[in-house]
Amino acid sequence: MKKRFVSLMMAGALTATALVGCGSSSGSGSDASSDSGKKDENPTAKAVDASKEGDNELSVYAWDAGFNIPALKAAEKAYQKKNPDFKLNIVETADSTEVQNRIILAGNAGDYSTLPDITLFQDHGIHQYTTNYPDVWKSVGDKDGEWDQFSQEKLSYSTINKKHYGYPVDNGAVIFAYRTDILEQCGYTMDDVTGITWDQWLEVGKTVHEKTGKYLLSMDNSGNDLPYMMLQAEGISQFKDGKASLTKNDKIEKIFEVLQKAKDNGSLLLCNSWSDYTDQSIQGDQVAGVMNGNWIIPTMQKVKENSGKWAITTLPTLSGEEGYASNGGSSLYITAACKGKKADLAKDFLHYTFGGGDGAVETYDAALTEGGVISTFAPAGKSDVYSKGVEFFENQPIYQTIVEYGTHVKEVEQSDYHYDLRTNVNTAITNLTQKDKSKRPTVKDALKEAEETTNAKMEADGQ
Repeated sequence: MKKRFVSLMMAGALTATALVGCGSSSGSGSDASSDSGKKDENPTAKAVDASKEGDNELSVYAWDAGFNIPALKAAEKAYQKKNPDFKLNIVETADSTEVQNRIILAGNAGDYSTLPDITLFQDHGIHQYTTNYPDVWKSVGDKDGEWDQFSQEKLSYSTINKKHYGYPVDNGAVIFAYRTDILEQCGYTMDDVTGITWDQWLEVGKTVHEKTGKYLLSMDNSGNDLPYMMLQAEGISQFKDGKASLTKNDKIEKIFEVLQKAKDNGSLLLCNSWSDYTDQSIQGDQVAGVMNGNWIIPTMQKVKENSGKWAITTLPTLSGEEGYASNGGSSLYITAACKGKKADLAKDFLHYTFGGGDGAVETYDAALTEGGVISTFAPAGKSDVYSKGVEFFENQPIYQTIVEYGTHVKEVEQSDYHYDLRTNVNTAITNLTQKDKSKRPTVKDALKEAEETTNAKMEADGQ
């Protein structure tokens, strides 16, 4: 077993900080944490003794009482139709970092008995934790999920060495939402921002800012996800062959030039923190556009006076084709604490509910209505619940649309060092957009520094 304990501690801290950008206090598909990102030496979630559970009981770690936990309760209720005596013991953690800390403690001790049968785990971190603690996780068979019915991009996170390990929970498909009343005020419609190039979008953004003072896009610059989403829509990863790769692709350079131009012409607002992004730019009514994982929707809906003024569409791209991306999300994994018949029960429960079995549509319908969780399971998108128009978004059937978006997201190379690179990319964006243009590096130089810093970290870790 590989044990890069110090590295993992640091990674956990970085991930905690990073994941604040994947949710808010209202709930998200990745993490609803607002902690400082510091490693908690004493996780508050209790250790679990799965051996003391009954034959029809399973335990699970999960965070977010308003999002993931309602989804799990919906799954329990659905599975009880097949197995009336089934009970799911949900152990709520403060956030995803606490789950990671529990994995670290159990993995380094070589004692998995303190873990639950199942744990929720955020997508961007799972490869790092299966690499460093491979004995913690149990793979599931190809027949234990209706895998061809899910977004393949979503499954790329939980598929490790061509084996399925996790069951998808939420859909991280990105939406680009626009204030239609603001667009109309500036002489535009949703057609004018759908299937356009980023250069065309920059012109719309400039006009909107000049006429209304609003920005067409904002992002938390302490955890900036824009480059990742924009590049994925182009089918490009920030990694190649396991290393950070930002300097050998012209499209990457062009994307960063778009970000620089957007900041300069008033199209883009870079916020200082996650709370500034959610509370000030979105809920504070500073923006006429929001682009992020669809879990941002509850944050938008808190501004009730804007109901009926928003609509969603796809992302611009460099070529003008409609763009699709995914940002944030989590899946459910069976741990080494789950043994024998309990492991069979866990697989059956997860397949029946989240894995596309007979109870999947019921599970995902309830998860949506009770927790706002949108599935990547294609058949769920055809249900009456998903196809219903949403008043806040001009009665668009946005949930059905988001599931469809997820089917178009291109798979790109992922890395254990996703968050390390994101931190370095944030530095690049900060340098490229500083007010004094004479102090700005060239885009090439900024990208080169981010690439080299990330690769140096990987080499120091023996990667």
